[in-house]
Amino acid sequence: MHRPRLFAQHLPFFGWEPVILTVNEEYYEEPLDYNLVKLLPSSLRIEKVKAFQVIRPRIIGDIGLRAFFQLYKRAKQMIQSERIDFLYIPIPSFYCALLGRRLHHSTGIQYGIDYIDPWVHYFPGSDRLFSRHWFSTKVAQLLEPIAVKKASLITGVAAGYYEPVLDRNPKLKHQAVCGAMPYGGERADHDQLTQLDIQPYLFSKKTNKIQLVYAGAMLPKAYSLLEAIFKSMQAQPELVGQVEFHFIGTGKATNDPQGFNIKPLAENYGLYQSVVFEYPKRIPYLDVLVHLKQADGVFILGSTEPHYTPSKAYQGILSGKPILAVLHKKSTAVNVLQQSNAGIVLTIDEESNAVVIADKFPSFLQRFFVFARQFSPQQINQTVFDDWSAKSITGQLTELLNSAILKNETK
Repeated sequence: MHRPRLFAQHLPFFGWEPVILTVNEEYYEEPLDYNLVKLLPSSLRIEKVKAFQVIRPRIIGDIGLRAFFQLYKRAKQMIQSERIDFLYIPIPSFYCALLGRRLHHSTGIQYGIDYIDPWVHYFPGSDRLFSRHWFSTKVAQLLEPIAVKKASLITGVAAGYYEPVLDRNPKLKHQAVCGAMPYGGERADHDQLTQLDIQPYLFSKKTNKIQLVYAGAMLPKAYSLLEAIFKSMQAQPELVGQVEFHFIGTGKATNDPQGFNIKPLAENYGLYQSVVFEYPKRIPYLDVLVHLKQADGVFILGSTEPHYTPSKAYQGILSGKPILAVLHKKSTAVNVLQQSNAGIVLTIDEESNAVVIADKFPSFLQRFFVFARQFSPQQINQTVFDDWSAKSITGQLTELLNSAILKNETK
């Protein structure tokens, strides 16, 4: 949701008028965060449709699937009655990608798909016959070729999110314009904090500890890295008394306050409630930013997958707090953090990640203690970050949109 929100905020500057087509909020299952509405431009046009309600037993929950026909009907009306130049679909919900193919068939509209997450993706358990992940993978393999067949534009948060799509559908390499755009940071989001007067509530400030916040879901391939970190800290008891790690919104389910993912791992190494704290339930976006402000630093843990580029990096820089990051050496966030002077990074690769962390993390953490105590927000090189702002990233999107339209016109 944040990615199209940020695009919509800056598209008019580049000559594009965004119209958001979405589902009425009364059909969502998750708690609503109405402070997010205050981050939207007052001039933004938003069209809302109904959806089928979730029934019990819960057979279909995905909002894109429950609202598919309603979204299609309203989009078709708008395309046929207004001057709509392009249909841009962020996924997930993955089922919404099929709207592009269907609307192209019925109206001729050009469309693009933005891979915020990979669609055909092999999760742990995907190889277990007839499991939930097995079915999800099979459905994705069936539907993705249908969705992308007539696409004019394929984008993603990183190239690794969509390059396998091109390999599976080779005609796209000649048919579609492609490009990668990471999440951009939006300074205005942080400026809203003082106006809304939101206060931190998950933990209190401690003058004798360096408190680090990790906010957001944990990737499946990040747990081995985290376990190596905990194991290395257990072997270095002098570090335990100096630092706290606060994990926010890392639970198994969005709204389950008992859905702990980090707690069992930390308990195995005797670190829970002394060094490691977890608040599994997701909290509102601006509340997350407030807790980043409350902390002494931001902890960013990447993945063993090289294409993963955490949007947390840009929010961390904008929080004005020093960043401690463990990232794959090919992640684009590595250069951003290093060149901006906003943090220090321990890099890993696919082969040696656990070994590197076990060996280097204690001394790396000691380096961060020194860095954090000497850190000042004024040392951040803002010119480096400007290239990664939401406005700059939206500019990249408009260049791709213009190229896709021009390519289609010259056929």
